[in-house]
Amino acid sequence: MSKLAPLAGTVIAATGAAHFVTPQAFASINEAAFPQNTGEWIKRNGATEVALGLGLVSRRTRKLAAVGLVAYSAFLGSRIAANRKG
Repeated sequence: MSKLAPLAGTVIAATGAAHFVTPQAFASINEAAFPQNTGEWIKRNGATEVALGLGLVSRRTRKLAAVGLVAYSAFLGSRIAANRKG
């Protein structure tokens, strides 16, 4: 995992940065999780992904970033599940 973590972190950070460059690409998933203030949440989620991704790159912060990534994923999943119309 230690060799993959920097690569994964770079990909996650780049994806987070993409939230600011092409926010429309992330609108559907953010709308599913955050039907109100979707645009604001696109930026928040982008910033979170940049921070967590950069945290994975550094060996000193990798474990904390990994825990944060799990928590962030659970948060997004729970928001999507809570807002499902069914």
